[in-house]
Amino acid sequence: MELKPYQQQVINDLSLFLEHVQETKDVKEAFNNFWKKHPTTPLTPFPQTAIEPYKNNVPRVPNICVKVPTAGGKTFIACNAIKTIFDAFNYDKPKAVVWLVPSITILDQTIKNLKDPSHPYRQKINAHFGNKVEVFDKASLLQGSGLNATTVKEQLNIMVFSFDSLRARNKEDRKVFQENSNMQSFEHLLTNNTDITLGAVIKYLNPVVIVDESHNAESDLSVDMLKELNPCFILDLTATPRNNSNIISFIDALELKKENMVKLPVIVYNHLDKTEVINSTLQLQKRLELQAKAEEKKGGKYIRPIVLFQAQPKNGKEFSNEEEEKSNVQKLKEKLIELKIPEAQIKIKTANINEIKNIDLMSKDCEVRFIITINALKEGWDCPFAYILASLADKSS
Repeated sequence: MELKPYQQQVINDLSLFLEHVQETKDVKEAFNNFWKKHPTTPLTPFPQTAIEPYKNNVPRVPNICVKVPTAGGKTFIACNAIKTIFDAFNYDKPKAVVWLVPSITILDQTIKNLKDPSHPYRQKINAHFGNKVEVFDKASLLQGSGLNATTVKEQLNIMVFSFDSLRARNKEDRKVFQENSNMQSFEHLLTNNTDITLGAVIKYLNPVVIVDESHNAESDLSVDMLKELNPCFILDLTATPRNNSNIISFIDALELKKENMVKLPVIVYNHLDKTEVINSTLQLQKRLELQAKAEEKKGGKYIRPIVLFQAQPKNGKEFSNEEEEKSNVQKLKEKLIELKIPEAQIKIKTANINEIKNIDLMSKDCEVRFIITINALKEGWDCPFAYILASLADKSS
């Protein structure tokens, strides 16, 4: 898989910014020069203008942001950006990347895709780093699996964490910062009087940090967390930058439409009754599946249209506890079964219930056609066969 033109533009902007960093050796000056001398959109960073002056969020560390609309391929952009960053710094230390994501859903999805040798993400990174790539989750890092003072120098080391797992709010998360005998091989590389912890090893590696959905990581606590990682470079990716983001690349949503990255046309129906919403959705799914089968017979791709049912409490707020969430989604599942939908075609995907974790939704052997969820779209969950969103939440607009 190759970069779309708008994705390549992001990499070009990143490369240009890095050239200014190398030239000036000053991040603030590099940021100003980048915009003033930009070949297509020269602008002058100034308070209350289109481009604000550089914000020194993490002292002495370049911290920049790319604004890419939802469904624009932020993860693939990040995979391509890794080589661009390391090439610019002529890195002679072990190459390490800390990849931060905002939720367990995206964590599982990112780790799975980056580890899969047949996935375009991993194939691109393998091509850039001569197949010498290792991807770690927190559990494998704590066990020291594949990570020691020797191997870390011979490969690109990608460590994927959720934001919360580095905030040390509970006993499980604090293990990153506790003495760990599995890190013993790094002892001679760490500063005197430094505890031998996974956190200390990450600091020593001076990693590139990639922050996915970075608008979720800008509290004071998150900034302190970033500082603790001792990063050499921070790349934020988001569709909705915050006020302290140092943006070096904007992508217009029209670019996604031009490259067929968005399913079109978008058709919206409004029903007054939830039963009507469900019945209309079932009919639409059946109609789309018949059309998909007809197209497949003509040589088209296999597509099994999936419905995402968005459940929500009657008061429109978050569920008060896990039991309330489970009861709510289970009632919807029972309703679908009453309407003669085979149970094998219905799965639940919420923060606390994940019935599709080990299911390949793209497989022809998969029966799933209906997924009951709550915030899967908000969390950035990918489902290529999702063609219908049926919201049972009360909407005021």
